[in-house]
This record gives sequence, C-alpha cells and structure tokens, in this order.
Amino acid sequence: MRILLPPSETKRDGGADAPLALTTLSFPTLSAAREQTLAALDELSVDGEAMMRALKLGPRQAAEVDRNRELPSAPTMAAIDRYTGVLFDALDAPSLDAAAREFAGRTVVVHSALLGLVGALDPVPAYRLSHDSKLPGLRLKAHWRAPIAEVLGREPGLIIDLRSEGYAELGPAPVRPGSVYVRVVSVDGTGRKRALNHFNKQAKGRFTRAVLEARPELGTLDEMLDWALAAGFSMQLGEERGAASPREVELVA
Repeated sequence: MRILLPPSETKRDGGADAPLALTTLSFPTLSAAREQTLAALDELSVDGEAMMRALKLGPRQAAEVDRNRELPSAPTMAAIDRYTGVLFDALDAPSLDAAAREFAGRTVVVHSALLGLVGALDPVPAYRLSHDSKLPGLRLKAHWRAPIAEVLGREPGLIIDLRSEGYAELGPAPVRPGSVYVRVVSVDGTGRKRALNHFNKQAKGRFTRAVLEARPELGTLDEMLDWALAAGFSMQLGEERGAASPREVELVA
C-alpha cells in the first residue's frame, strides 16, 4: 500500500540532519530528474526578483528566495515533519508514536515539485517550489510526468492518491484496479455534493493519521472502503470517468 500526499507551500524551518544528499532519498531512479530541478532552481536563485516572479511570491515572502539560495547547505528533516499547512497540521506527524512513524516510512509518499516522490521519512530541506512554478529551461509537468508515472506504475498493491489535481498531473498514478484517486466532498441536505478546499486538506490529513495509527494492511479497494467505514469515515465510490482515468473514491467531510 502507498498513500500519496501533496506537499504544502509552507514548511517548517531548521532541521537536525545533514544537508540534502540525493542518495538518501527513496525512488533512486528519480535522481537524474532531481539533479536537473535542483540545478534549474540554483540558476534561478542568481536573480532574486526573477525568482520572486517565477514562484509568484509577494514582498512579504522574500525570505523564500533566501531559502532556495541556501538549499545546498541547509539542514534537513523527515519530509512528513518538514511540511506544514492544513493537511499536515491535521496529520500532526511529530506527535505520532514510533510504530506509526515506521509505518509511515513504509507507506506514505509526498510528491515534491523539487524532488519528485519522497518517502515520509526521507530527509529534505526547506524550499519553495510549486507544481506550477516556472524554472529556466524546464517545464515541471513535462519534466516529472513520465518518470513519476513510471515509478508509480511499478508499485504493487493499493495506491491511495490524496494529491491535489495539480500534483496528480505532474505524475499520474496508474489506471488499474487497486489505484484510486480520493476526492473530498460535502453533502448538503438535498444530497447535493460539492468539492471542498480547506476542509478537503483537513480531511485528507485526518484520514492519513487514522491509517498510520491503525496500521491496517490494505491490499484492495474493497478492503480500504471496509476499513474506512469501521474507522468512522464516510467513503464511497465516485463516478467512473472512463477507462483512461483512475477510479475515484469520495471522502465525505
């Protein structure tokens, strides 16, 4: 089983681990692509104003430029601890016990625009780069889509894709039984469904934390739906969107 999470724009400062070394990251076949994004970001770092435009930063976010410039020597920490924001606040990884963190290391993957897929416990620095950022000579969607799709296509078992659509486009999960895309919805009094934003992220964080605490061995879509119901989550099959799209599951928040 793999749980795919989006990253967040915001990240925790600091870290006690050594600077980034690509050899410490999961999915080593992505190393060459990682080197290219790091080099492109380093090139962009020469011009602070150009970087702010490329990353769509406002004046109060100028410190993000310094973060990117200091990337080669910056300390690292586990990816699941590095990211903050609504989803990761609900997940609250630092408060997980050792068994839950070990399970996260085996199952949870965060999709970084800078580094591609990283394991939950992979040591990563603080940085600023989004799925729609513009790097010199490098289009992120074209750059990451095939390598990440190849990695995910080799993953056996259940894939639970909790990424935003922007990151799913950056590297689609395989379209096969056992690969599902989770969409968070709300249902009003008339039964009408609508997608959520803030509570979408919160629901995904709560769901991921519940999986890590319970540590179920889920191998199929049916097993996931049964476990979710027993764990108190309202989760059901969504509309089928054709043979070229992954099976969608709706998580009702």
